[in-house]
Amino acid sequence: MSPQHVLSLDQGTTSSRAIVFDRQGRVVAQAQQEYPQIYPQPGHVEHDPEAIWSSQLGVARQALKIARLGPGEIAAIGVSNQRETTILWDRDSGKPVANAIVWQSRITTPLCERLTRDGYAETIRQKTGLVIDPYFSGTKIRYLLETQPSLRTQAEQGKILFGTVDSFLMWRLSGGKYHITDVSNASRTMLFNLHQLDWDDDLLKLLDIPRGMLPEVRPTSEIYGVTDPQWFGEAIPVGSLVGDQQAATFGQACFSPGMAKNTYGTGCFLLMSTGDTPVLTDKGLLTTVGWTVNGKTTYCLEGAVFVAGAAVQWLRDGLQFFDRASEIETLAQTVADTDGVYFVPAFVGLGAPYWNPEARGAIFGLTRGTTRGHLARATLEAIAYQTRELLDLMQAEAKAPLKTLKVDGGGTANSLLMQFQADMLDVVVQRPLVQETTALGAAYLAGLAAGVWTDLEDITKNWILDREFTPVMSHVERDKRLSRWKEAVRRSLDWNVEA
Repeated sequence: MSPQHVLSLDQGTTSSRAIVFDRQGRVVAQAQQEYPQIYPQPGHVEHDPEAIWSSQLGVARQALKIARLGPGEIAAIGVSNQRETTILWDRDSGKPVANAIVWQSRITTPLCERLTRDGYAETIRQKTGLVIDPYFSGTKIRYLLETQPSLRTQAEQGKILFGTVDSFLMWRLSGGKYHITDVSNASRTMLFNLHQLDWDDDLLKLLDIPRGMLPEVRPTSEIYGVTDPQWFGEAIPVGSLVGDQQAATFGQACFSPGMAKNTYGTGCFLLMSTGDTPVLTDKGLLTTVGWTVNGKTTYCLEGAVFVAGAAVQWLRDGLQFFDRASEIETLAQTVADTDGVYFVPAFVGLGAPYWNPEARGAIFGLTRGTTRGHLARATLEAIAYQTRELLDLMQAEAKAPLKTLKVDGGGTANSLLMQFQADMLDVVVQRPLVQETTALGAAYLAGLAAGVWTDLEDITKNWILDREFTPVMSHVERDKRLSRWKEAVRRSLDWNVEA
């Protein structure tokens, strides 16, 4: 009998995880290890690529040991990864030539501002579906080539390779045989043409990046090759490479146009499938490749709420309302409503649909009767309000009405938040039984390539509902609260601009 288990490597921003899944999509074993964050200067974040590799290899071995499975009992490995993080390494030695520049880093802000001033924003949006921002990999590559001695010369000679984390892991896992990435990760570099599904020569010229540095772009689900036997004792096929948010969307079985998932973490990542057509928008949403499976490419619209769980952390750490973030639900339930209190958590400005970097956090409606419970409840409601406004924009741009919202991430354990989210959206919110949707998506994609699952319908059958939240709020009440929320946002805009 052929192997029926998949090993998923979930390489995240603060930790590396490995999870073994069975054919029913259930967690058999898992392991996790944090690794150091490096902050060389304000606004700049780095990782040691060797720490990424050693932690990821370590937890992979540990998960197999816990599962009591040998490498021959694993059908394939799937890899999901923190996106946009940029690594350069020596082709011959395989050793990194600098620390990885993490997606969070703002170190390339001056270059991005120059590109915008020079009028390249519309060209880049049309070609890549992205906005010009330090978030993406392209300007990070340029920065490393310009600031590391002799790197540019070596890169032009073909001695230096670039990869996002998936590409670096695949290089290491295969013993240096494969320098590849997938379409979902390539689409986050600001160098990839969404329409041609290939690196864009005009953008490479604009950023002065040698094409020979870049990995070959492959489908998201495919047996690319096998691991070097030294890592697990014998070779294991590698069947998927996929960016973390696209992986979570796939793990939630959002396969049809208009299906959407929202991940509730430090911020919220909202992705909606738009099918086989990229929907370009000038409203600040990102157009991205979801995945390519069996020759068919699926595109998504993506939007982000900058501050979600981070606002809960602020109540915990800054105001010391509670010891654990999970306690916010109990505190919020001490009151029936917010008593007219609205909290706009614009700690770092506001994203879509406002795109106002000078907005700042504000609390409105305080009275002598306001308690910690009211502020806790207003914080949870702010997460739902922001998601509502983002989804309104996304539905308008995609011209696809939302029927249900699938949710994942740590915030979904808060049933009070999930119910209020359903009320604000006036759609059903579905929380799955398996919350590890990022790792699960990578596993599904790898398992499809290896024959563990036969097709998307086979995967959809595995999706199991934990709890469904049905809207109960009246239209009148919903509209009234949204109106007050928008007024609170209006008053917080441009607060950081001096009069």
